[in-house]
Amino acid sequence: MPHPAPVPMSATLAADEALARRRTAGEQVLSMASGEIGLPVLPALRDRLAAAAAENAYGSVAGSPALRKAVAGYWERRGLGIDPGLVVAGPGSKSLLFALLLAIGGDVIVPVPSWVSYAAQARLAGARPLPVPILPGQGGVPDPDRLREAVADARAAGRDPRAVVVTTPDNPTGTVASADTVRRLADAARELDLVVVSDEIYRDLVYDTSAPAVSPALFAPERTVVTTGLTKNLALGGWRTGVARLPDSEAGRALHTRLVAIASQIWSSPPAPVQTAAAYAFAEPPEIVDRITASRRLHEKVVRAVAARFTAAGAQLAPVAATCYLYPDFEPLREHLAQAHGVRDGDALAGFLSERHGVGVLPASAFGEPGSPLRIRAATSHFYGDTHERRTAALDAGDPLDLPWIRESVDRVGEVLADLTGARAPALLPHP
Repeated sequence: MPHPAPVPMSATLAADEALARRRTAGEQVLSMASGEIGLPVLPALRDRLAAAAAENAYGSVAGSPALRKAVAGYWERRGLGIDPGLVVAGPGSKSLLFALLLAIGGDVIVPVPSWVSYAAQARLAGARPLPVPILPGQGGVPDPDRLREAVADARAAGRDPRAVVVTTPDNPTGTVASADTVRRLADAARELDLVVVSDEIYRDLVYDTSAPAVSPALFAPERTVVTTGLTKNLALGGWRTGVARLPDSEAGRALHTRLVAIASQIWSSPPAPVQTAAAYAFAEPPEIVDRITASRRLHEKVVRAVAARFTAAGAQLAPVAATCYLYPDFEPLREHLAQAHGVRDGDALAGFLSERHGVGVLPASAFGEPGSPLRIRAATSHFYGDTHERRTAALDAGDPLDLPWIRESVDRVGEVLADLTGARAPALLPHP
């Protein structure tokens, strides 16, 4: 019997499960490993889901007409107008991304570093990931010049790269690639006849709303697929809803046909009640806009406070422009970490923080970085509270750092980093 492609458990989900076991055993842990957004469901969304509970028919494979129309309007407001007939919904953008790789076929270029599932999904689809480094401070988009080199080398070796995956804004770095880099990426994709799959699930979480993330669909509309969902901007991870915008071109329509066929064999249709609530969310009434604004403000305030802790400890950190992620580099502290703790790479650093302090983070290796970089990804999305009341208070707070449970988590990061580096812990945040 042939062996299936070796694919590990998702690093983020595995870390979450490990921390949950330790918490259940009575240990004190601080989860910074996964990016699940710990915020309550907006009541208006909850009410619409409850009201739609009787909707139990399969419905259209591509999603309900109401949802696809609402999603098309969402993209229209962002300068990416599309016929609703070229929108496909699925049970989570993660599922859609995998189905897209199946529909496109061939090998897949992925940025380094990049989200933990891109390379794994390529292998599951029977393809091979082609890693291409990002430009400094511009996560989520492969360096266009090195992309050309990688594709040329791969084709010379008989491989068949057909797609490049980008993330804007980026997970794991929390940075946003410049418009020029995205344009050059789009130019390279057209020159090399690659499909661009642009994962834009963090688009609504760019802190500076006057400088939004730029989609490659603006520069290469005929070959760019855009995906998004409600997991991040509205913290609805458990509702599993994702949508894809297919290109309005001959190739895009052919890809749409293949994608819907694949979807029909995997998930048949997205959950009907969730589609009804999602259509309301994508229409962006004032209460949805207000909730996303509050979430974005909360992420920025807490991320910047934690970023200050990392830089005070001596780590290097590109300015975080979006999301709840940080990607600090401890290279300036390499000699000290090796001598004091036997820590020589990101895996050892993550292990040290977990075993000695109960702090869960992910090493750079989980995001495809080769060698022994001293980088980790840390997420602040679990700092907002462990009850509905606390999470609501975090959203409503004029300054969330005044809330004791958030302040304690941020201060805990400073204390742990002080122990790691041998420096004095930075001054604690002032009590209100």
